[in-house]
Amino acid sequence: MKLAHIIRLLQIIIPWLSILYIPKKSLNKFLPVSLFASILVQGMCALSLPFKWWIVEGGIKQKIWNDSSFIFGPFLAGTIWIFHFTYGNFKKYLLVNVIMDILFSFPLNYLFEKFNLYKLINFKPKYIFFSFISYALIIYGYQFKIDHLKLTKKSR
Repeated sequence: MKLAHIIRLLQIIIPWLSILYIPKKSLNKFLPVSLFASILVQGMCALSLPFKWWIVEGGIKQKIWNDSSFIFGPFLAGTIWIFHFTYGNFKKYLLVNVIMDILFSFPLNYLFEKFNLYKLINFKPKYIFFSFISYALIIYGYQFKIDHLKLTKKSR
């Protein structure tokens, strides 16, 4: 089995094992926003095909597997964890996202390219960073709106 396949499998397994330690209340509260964030990243991955932002060795099936292992592994679980620890404190949320997005966009991106998970073509690491920070702002607003609607509904 190629190293890239092992990394993809671990990207799915390890984050989902970590979810076992999230309190059920937090999981129920933050799963919808995490799924919404995953949809945003899926959209970016879909756009990567016509714009040739990155390529994955092995064709479209490998690209789907590669993108899905990231989106539904560390990205989804990481979003739940970040919201669990930071939601309600926007500065802390933004700081944690900036740190995580820098780590993913630069050193981890470099490693993932070295391990042949993908190769950036018309997309630079800084674009990953700015895309993910934009998503972080959008999903925080989304969660805030969900909470506001729930409070409004309760007060009626």
